[in-house]
Amino acid sequence: MSNRPHGYARYRLGGCRCYVCALARSDYDDNRNRAIAYGTWQPWVSAEPVRIHIRSLQACDMGLRTIAAAASIDRKRLQAIVTGRSERGTGPQEKVRPALAAAVLAVEPTLDNLGGSTVIDGTGTTRRLQALVAVGWPQDHLGHAIGVTPGNFSRIIKAPTVIVRTARAVRDLYDAYWRADPLEHGASRGGITYAKRRAEQARWAPVGAWDDDTIDDPASFPDWTGRCGTPEGYVAHEQHKIPYCQPCRDARAALRREQRQQARQAAAA
Repeated sequence: MSNRPHGYARYRLGGCRCYVCALARSDYDDNRNRAIAYGTWQPWVSAEPVRIHIRSLQACDMGLRTIAAAASIDRKRLQAIVTGRSERGTGPQEKVRPALAAAVLAVEPTLDNLGGSTVIDGTGTTRRLQALVAVGWPQDHLGHAIGVTPGNFSRIIKAPTVIVRTARAVRDLYDAYWRADPLEHGASRGGITYAKRRAEQARWAPVGAWDDDTIDDPASFPDWTGRCGTPEGYVAHEQHKIPYCQPCRDARAALRREQRQQARQAAAA
């Protein structure tokens, strides 16, 4: 679990979805959207929302130089907004042009602009690796592809946190391998069979169970059947001998409670 304090950075990098972190993300979005909207008509806008945004990005381990590069703005202009211009002895800048505000507010922490050693939530990374194993990719083959030892790979595939450099490597590997045939890339038939058996025993969801929009979200569940989270999904698990997922168990339990309630009402009538 992340050691960051609860707030925007922990929501984005630590995967925390508690009330405090979710509220911080909501406030962040409200501040950003409101500032962008104001920038569409005012010749000058307050620098405060931009300053808050920069500090939020810094809390995610993004330095001013990185933020400036992502926004295509000179770093000194951001420095003037955050702390002022020391050579002029002035305090933080109070007003900025709308174009500058919009450029800075458009920057968000992503795998492509965070520092390589930044520690982030490992949910998406572990799910991608486990999904590849589930469709037959041997673990030693995957470990070699991202440049880690078998021991480190065994840790990464179940790690609650990873560094950005590893997450990038796994993301790129997943994008390249998820539709590929392991046999055509040097994996043996025995290795493929063993990988699938290992994933089945560990109940690792395969590639088809994840959407790109949900695979990184710690609160999401794999859709094993295409109807998971419904009573029909529960039946599909049973028919295809797929291990039951929690959303389908919950849907089945809800249906049974409803049926019992209906039975009681019918008996009373």
